[in-house]
Amino acid sequence: MRIVAAVAALLLGSCATRPEHARRSEATIGRAGTTASAALDTCGPYAPFAAAKFTKATAVDNEWFPLVPGTQMIYDGRSVQDGTPVAHHEEFTVTGLTKVVNGVRTVVVIDRDLHDGKLDEQELSFFAQDDDGNVWNMGEYPEDYEDGKFTGAPDAWINAAAGAEAGVQMTAHPQPGAPAYRQGYVPAITFLDCAQSLQVGQKVCDATTCYTDTLLVDEWSPLDPGSGHQRKFYAAGVGTVKVSAVDDPEAETLRLTVKKTLDPAQLHEVDTVARLMDTRAYRNAPAAYAATEPAS
Repeated sequence: MRIVAAVAALLLGSCATRPEHARRSEATIGRAGTTASAALDTCGPYAPFAAAKFTKATAVDNEWFPLVPGTQMIYDGRSVQDGTPVAHHEEFTVTGLTKVVNGVRTVVVIDRDLHDGKLDEQELSFFAQDDDGNVWNMGEYPEDYEDGKFTGAPDAWINAAAGAEAGVQMTAHPQPGAPAYRQGYVPAITFLDCAQSLQVGQKVCDATTCYTDTLLVDEWSPLDPGSGHQRKFYAAGVGTVKVSAVDDPEAETLRLTVKKTLDPAQLHEVDTVARLMDTRAYRNAPAAYAATEPAS
């Protein structure tokens, strides 16, 4: 996977201290008149976090969000940037690495976003599955880029560091119409993501396959109502196959175009990139990262 090798070369030159999160954390609370307490009432924690309930945390086999090391999912679509529709490309790869976050060993995922062929964001996410089958988002390290050049990582967070709270990325048994739940709350960066299961059984097609066993989840940020909603379609045993938007100024749309398993050499390249990012995070986001051990 030569594209990953090229990214590794780029990252070796980045030594400075999710655009999506960055946009949502800027002064939108005062403008929209939404208070933190009112926003928190919109969606509560799905379940209390307890490290003792993650006895097989890295065996993420949730039907709707499986995370098998070496799996790479590639998405293509469009989004609006500065008022202009541009091509949007995303690469979601489950690395062979793990990282302990607040007493729980997590699976490390690297997610790359490119707009018009230029790297816009590169993020490490840390996921773990509890004993009930819920997949938790335990933290994120997003690096922002402009015209392909690294500009900073202001929106990193790790569960329990600086008041950050992990949230459930995908429930074990989604029920349409069930109450909304938090996917993460980080007051230090004004980050709050909520989700709610809407429908099951819609027919959804990607580039090569049509699925009928699907789940539709609505995601939004109550702290920034102007950012609209993101609708994600999941196929059983696959994961995300389609993304659409409602009242989102960026009007992001994505479809799964490739799902593959990396060979050992390709996975090694991806792991190398993830390790470089993880190492940089201790310089760029010490408040979040200081209490963690390096990914391995």
